[in-house]
Amino acid sequence: MKNKDTFSSYHPIVNLLYFCFVIGFSMFLMHPVCLVASLFCAVYYHIYLNGGNSAGLLIKFALPILLLTAIVNPAFNHRGTIILCYLPTGNPLTLESILYGIAAGVMLVSVLLWFSSYTAVMRSDRFVYLFGKMIPSLSLMISMVLRFVPKFKTQFESVKEAQAGIGRDISNGSILKRLKNALTCFSIMVTWSLENAIDTADSMKSRGYGLKGRTAYSNYRFTEKDKYCFIWLCFCAVYILVGIVSDNLYWKYFPSIKGVTIEPFTISFFAVYFAMCITPIAINKREDRKWKLSESKI
Repeated sequence: MKNKDTFSSYHPIVNLLYFCFVIGFSMFLMHPVCLVASLFCAVYYHIYLNGGNSAGLLIKFALPILLLTAIVNPAFNHRGTIILCYLPTGNPLTLESILYGIAAGVMLVSVLLWFSSYTAVMRSDRFVYLFGKMIPSLSLMISMVLRFVPKFKTQFESVKEAQAGIGRDISNGSILKRLKNALTCFSIMVTWSLENAIDTADSMKSRGYGLKGRTAYSNYRFTEKDKYCFIWLCFCAVYILVGIVSDNLYWKYFPSIKGVTIEPFTISFFAVYFAMCITPIAINKREDRKWKLSESKI
């Protein structure tokens, strides 16, 4: 069962700012504490948005990606000073390459999950609202691309069921027959995709999309809660950038593992980074408590 995401009701600029910060920092901060914090918050928010059933999909897809990255990196990266053993090829297997592979896997999974949450929160209409006037053609194209994958998946299921109803099931029969039926479904989907793109372009053109002076209805208003969240996210980003510049979030894996020592001042940067990542969950939990409290008073 999906949960109601209060953070999605915030102004689109706040949502976009949040995902730009968390995705950007998740890609460049390789400190183990930051990686774990980003992964934990990404998994938590992804499950909150998609319901408890998505936990099985995470294990099915995210875990193999993490393990594959952790295994492949030591096979090709032999840098490091702590040699554990030698591979059959004669190349050394180092502790640093293993840890870096795990860190890269965690980073990759975190970024993918953040992007998944981004597509759920930043719907196409919100993206067009933000960039429709500045870059109308590009914003329309990007919004179409973002909504194409889920729409393509839904349409493919309908086509597959229709083809199965006339004896062209892609899951039964010989390999050659299934391949032929799959190509038929693929041909139908390509035709549908092209027609859908042309219809969308013609529809937007007939509405005067991108013309100078064109106005558009929007029910987005920058309220007090948006202002406070915007200020909070900017504060977190600036504070984390100070930590990066001052090397308080420094960590390297090669040629030897070396990072900043854990001190109270350093912990403050980790705390702010975690607080920024967990912001949507904190907002949702606060609203859930308010709702339960209001129900108890009825």
